[in-house]
Amino acid sequence: MRNVEFGMRNKRSRSLLVLSSFNPLTIRLQDYRTTGLQTSFRILLSLLLAVLGCWSCSKGDYSGKIETVTMGHNPNETKALIYIAEERGLFAANGLNVAFRDYDTGAEVADAMLNGEIDLATCAEYVIVGNVLKKKNIRNIASISKFQNTYIIGRTDKGIRGIADLKGKRIGVARETSSEFFLGRFMDLHGMSIRQVTLVNVTPAQSVQALVRGSVDAVAVIEPHAHAIKKKLGDGGVIWPAQSSQLTYFNLISTEAWASSHPKVIGRLLRSLVQAENYVVSHPNAAKAIVQKRLRYDDAYIDAIWPEYQLSVSLDQGLIAAMEDEARWMIRNNLTNEKTVPDFGNYIYTDGLKAIRPEAVNIIR
Repeated sequence: MRNVEFGMRNKRSRSLLVLSSFNPLTIRLQDYRTTGLQTSFRILLSLLLAVLGCWSCSKGDYSGKIETVTMGHNPNETKALIYIAEERGLFAANGLNVAFRDYDTGAEVADAMLNGEIDLATCAEYVIVGNVLKKKNIRNIASISKFQNTYIIGRTDKGIRGIADLKGKRIGVARETSSEFFLGRFMDLHGMSIRQVTLVNVTPAQSVQALVRGSVDAVAVIEPHAHAIKKKLGDGGVIWPAQSSQLTYFNLISTEAWASSHPKVIGRLLRSLVQAENYVVSHPNAAKAIVQKRLRYDDAYIDAIWPEYQLSVSLDQGLIAAMEDEARWMIRNNLTNEKTVPDFGNYIYTDGLKAIRPEAVNIIR
């Protein structure tokens, strides 16, 4: 499996330069000895490749019908590859017009997709688990990022100074999202249960004011909202990372019917995202700048969180393991009527990514 992290890539030296990706001209340079003529040729070659590269980027490889797809998201850095693909014109180059609709949570995005408001949704794997347990016929097309970005933040003036002080408190959390799971798992690991607190359903954006104004005692919240809360509370807050080294997988999903009827669109979409991933590898600073501009983040924040995200287009067994773990937790805490863990492999659409990057698919069936 290819796993890409921001700013990191091994580079291989090559003695043979083969340039065959440009059309209509194919150039091969092999064993060309160092002479004055070689130097002149290299200069001309560089200029020619620059022109051809610009031509290729602007024209794109796709010449068929432009397809419009609607994609729901709650804007944050977990969708970095999507934003990079859009900004770099990669969707357009692959024959796609992607129209975005904003929502407050991944759970809301998935609901909108299931209600027919949008074609594609972006969400964490916990949202997929909840919907599979509700017998919703959805398909995970690919994971597009992995990260740890969930925190539990409490107010010291509400009597919260240690983890045990969370017991009996009012905790704000976006219900049916990964924040709910990580809050519950955090409490399990510290000898408590999520049933020993009062959960207040607030969106990540609402959690900032809910905690600052004191309508809740603590929150379980994702970035960038955790960062905003820390700045507002200062020494009046305590904070704990909630994920205990368990990654969140952020995914692109659709209904089963949409996936089965749009295989070529899915292929072009995934090609765009793989190209965006390659851009992150080859131009890490420029990629970061695209995300920062899109989300209007300040330098301090983007520099702090950038290393925490793994951007790769993949379908791997770790995703399945995480979903099974979350399903067991939901069953144990009576958050579903189901009593057995589903076979989540049945809800993964592997054909698209296998066609584009087969080595990125590592699902055991």
